[in-house]
Amino acid sequence: MSKHQAKWNETHHTLGMDEMDNTHREFIAQVAALIAADNAEFPALFQALVNHTAAHFKAEGVLMRESKYRGLPEHEGEHHRVLGELQQLNRTLKRGHLPLVRAYVKEGLMEWFDTHVAMMDAALVMHLKKPPA
Repeated sequence: MSKHQAKWNETHHTLGMDEMDNTHREFIAQVAALIAADNAEFPALFQALVNHTAAHFKAEGVLMRESKYRGLPEHEGEHHRVLGELQQLNRTLKRGHLPLVRAYVKEGLMEWFDTHVAMMDAALVMHLKKPPA
């Protein structure tokens, strides 16, 4: 059992910005649904996760640009890398390699998400909440 569970954790996941917290809640709900899904439901749910993640990253990118966030290059680089991985996995899934993608969702995805929220998103929220100089 992975210590990174697809469950909202108030302590670890709440950043105190509703828009971001709500998006992150949706992401976790989608990962949980994928883990619970049967093989027939899995591909459509994975596609939905890819779409949601693309929109989620785009919205964060706008926040970073509008607020002139200095951490943008690393943060956005990480977004591009992960979205690329998800898109690659989606192609793998369409070729019928379900177990591989299922394993990634179960093992790797929440671990990445937990770390990303704790490191990158938390730093972004601190920047966004800083009163203008």
